[in-house]
Amino acid sequence: MNIVVLDGYSLNPGDLSWDELMKLGNVTIFDRTPEDTIVECAQGAQLLLSNKTPLSATTLQQLPDLRYIGVLATGYDVIDVKAAELQRVVVTNIPSYGTHSVAQFVFALLFELCHQVGLHANSVQRGTWTASPDWCYWKTPLVELSGKTMGIIGAGRIGLQTARIANALGMKVIALNGRGETDRAVPFDGFRWVPKEELFQNSDVISLHCPLTTEAEAIINEAHLNLMKPNALLINTARGKLVNEMDLAQALNGRRIAGAALDVLSMEPPPADHPLLHASNCIITPHIAWATREARGRLLQTAVDNVRSFLEGRPQNVVRNGDFCDKIHN
Repeated sequence: MNIVVLDGYSLNPGDLSWDELMKLGNVTIFDRTPEDTIVECAQGAQLLLSNKTPLSATTLQQLPDLRYIGVLATGYDVIDVKAAELQRVVVTNIPSYGTHSVAQFVFALLFELCHQVGLHANSVQRGTWTASPDWCYWKTPLVELSGKTMGIIGAGRIGLQTARIANALGMKVIALNGRGETDRAVPFDGFRWVPKEELFQNSDVISLHCPLTTEAEAIINEAHLNLMKPNALLINTARGKLVNEMDLAQALNGRRIAGAALDVLSMEPPPADHPLLHASNCIITPHIAWATREARGRLLQTAVDNVRSFLEGRPQNVVRNGDFCDKIHN
């Protein structure tokens, strides 16, 4: 079997091993594949592995040998799953490799917003403390999270793990109840399902964990930002297009909310004139919440297991058109 990895570098820049995959077929690994060379690089492959390299209907039609696409991630919006189904191409993803790493990163971002540790540490290095007339100082307001309310949009695996950590910090937790069920079970004491308007109005922190569905796209927009408290903070470790970025930049610059920390943007890498790059109290990291060595190791192992299962005639983690492991209300 010819197996081609279209963009292997982000998963394995050299600290992991492809050896287990190599045992399953004739493997070619590209660090990156520009869109205009996808067909050339994938020609003759029966199995393709891709993280962010898009596979459109037009591209798939030019790959007659293709039988399998393994997405090296949980989200698979870069794949035209409907077109793949029509060509009888199996598509798999990796549902839960990064749950703990991403939830941990949510709080790395949140703690930075609350304490600005980097800013204060850098000021010490520049000599500000040495020259201070006082034994301590702070350059920004410092925020305690205990007693505040965390709003979760997308209470799937990562969202619920984030909720549990928030609860351990003494925060109240509310989550978007897209189903509208009044008797919906709660995962732990101190957790409440609420409708959208209540979540935006009552949250001190909103953390996004939903997939990029039609319903969720630009869920952070001017109307919803206007519902938020002026001291509220926004965290996004999910998908960039969940946020109307111009609306968020205007809300931050107009002090309508207190801050935002984003690990994802609608275009990655972002253009130099992206409105959030210089927005007030906006922290942006380069899509690294998923990228601990531990999480990447689990991802690679599951990718290999997915390929092996497919070759043995018992495919696992199969995704289908319109199906996602965590809908916006799950």
